[in-house]
Amino acid sequence: MTIADDIKGNASTTFGSKWTVRDGTTVPAPADLKLSNDAVHLKRATILYADLDGSTNLVENKNWMFAGEVYKTFLYAASRLIRRHDGTVVSYDGDRAMGIFISDNQSNDAVSCALEINYAIKNIVQSEMGKGWKTDFNIRHVVGIDTSEIRAARTGVRGDNDIVWIGNAANLAAKLTALTSDNPTWITKRVYDYIKDNQKLGPNGENIWKKWSWSQHNNDEVYSTTYWRKIT
Repeated sequence: MTIADDIKGNASTTFGSKWTVRDGTTVPAPADLKLSNDAVHLKRATILYADLDGSTNLVENKNWMFAGEVYKTFLYAASRLIRRHDGTVVSYDGDRAMGIFISDNQSNDAVSCALEINYAIKNIVQSEMGKGWKTDFNIRHVVGIDTSEIRAARTGVRGDNDIVWIGNAANLAAKLTALTSDNPTWITKRVYDYIKDNQKLGPNGENIWKKWSWSQHNNDEVYSTTYWRKIT
């Protein structure tokens, strides 16, 4: 059998088979799913993408060891904080990490995580970088968050596969990270409507979120903030 025959056979089987779908109450791992049309349905999940901004310029213009250390420390901080807020890190894609939150307070957990990521990068990682390297480099990042119904399916080939997350939140949270890092945290209106007042107001009672019309996506209503939440 040629590779073309193999690909044709996979496409024919996939497009010609019915899906088996079951409700899930935990974030599935690849081993929980078959490579066939098998899916786990999450009634609602909140997706967070933490993206290192300007990574192309970083690797093209800086020492590779320096770039590697920026990658490593950024992804460690983001992942550590995703776990702290009961999220699950489900993938690393170059310069970004993807987390899923499914608790009853999932959107609040994800937003708290994003605000703490902002603090950690600007006040901890940046400071430690300056101790190890003489540089004027400024670590910039963007976190995008959305919430929706999600289905998880396994994709790839035997021995080399992972989960694909199917739903609006997975797509839009990733797309939000393309917006300006001048505002490091971006959330959709769906997320904004779920978060509690203590995540909407600053120390003087001001609303910390700015509303925008997302011109790159149907002029959707989205929100951003520059605020952070201190961690110890």
